[in-house]
Amino acid sequence: MGVRGWRAAVAAAGLVWGQGALAYDLPAVNLGFTSFLDGGPPSGPGLYVSQYLQFYRNGALKDAAGDDLRVPTPRGRERAELDLNLSLTQFLYQSDQPLLFGGKWGVDLILPLVDFDLDPGDNFALSTNGGNLGDILVGPFLQWDPIMGPNGPRFMHRIELQMLLPTGNYDADDPINAGSNVFSFNPYWAATLFVNPRWTVSWRLHYLWNAENNDPFKGFIAEDTQAGQAIHINFSTAYEVLPNRLRLGINGYYLEQITRSKVDGESVADSEERVFAIGPGALYHLSPHDHLFFNAYWETGAENRSEGARMNLRYVHHFH
Repeated sequence: MGVRGWRAAVAAAGLVWGQGALAYDLPAVNLGFTSFLDGGPPSGPGLYVSQYLQFYRNGALKDAAGDDLRVPTPRGRERAELDLNLSLTQFLYQSDQPLLFGGKWGVDLILPLVDFDLDPGDNFALSTNGGNLGDILVGPFLQWDPIMGPNGPRFMHRIELQMLLPTGNYDADDPINAGSNVFSFNPYWAATLFVNPRWTVSWRLHYLWNAENNDPFKGFIAEDTQAGQAIHINFSTAYEVLPNRLRLGINGYYLEQITRSKVDGESVADSEERVFAIGPGALYHLSPHDHLFFNAYWETGAENRSEGARMNLRYVHHFH
């Protein structure tokens, strides 16, 4: 199921800009929204509707060295933290018609809403755009049928050409926005390996490319900015403890920006973002057509982005 997450510091570039480096400029991507059995839709071809709720707490903003960022307030410079409440509604159609190399075509559409809260709220460095509509995500994909073994499926996978469209609320006067104001291309390969009928390993590997922002945050005093390229991966392993009902496991994600961000076409040193997270998760099959995912993540090693705790709840319904 293709869904894209939201990075913890939506566009808090103003904090790092004030220290001479462009950072916190990657768009929202899938960090922890997808996990177990990710290599294929859980109920076969057809129409799916999914609802995601994610709660991000105590996201301490970090600089290029991984140290806390501090913002000016009436009480002096204080550590900056960000909380987020995220909602994604996804519509996905998986056909039963092979299109290319045996892969069956499909398409998904995701509508995001985001609400954020800054601590301290009376700092002088940041302001937030009141709009909460994020960038719409759309992606055509090819899903291959599972490769079967003597005791059931052995491997299933999918390739999607994900695109992030600059449709979210954005204002160049505010460093924190729900929308990124850029087009991004974020294709991925998702797969699930059945080690045995009850034990699975899944991953979703993304590449991220971002177009130029020709109306960047005015604090940059620049004509245009461009976030660097990045790779990011969601990974998980789960064991079926109750047949056809409950899977328990471990899930995580990792993001690495692999090229520097740019201002007016010039690369900016120490602008790369990085974060790693891991935690427990569960998948409960309410019925053959209804599935409930829960995932928890604790981040570490963050550079040029926030580091906090992320809780994800996902409900998937298959119309049959």
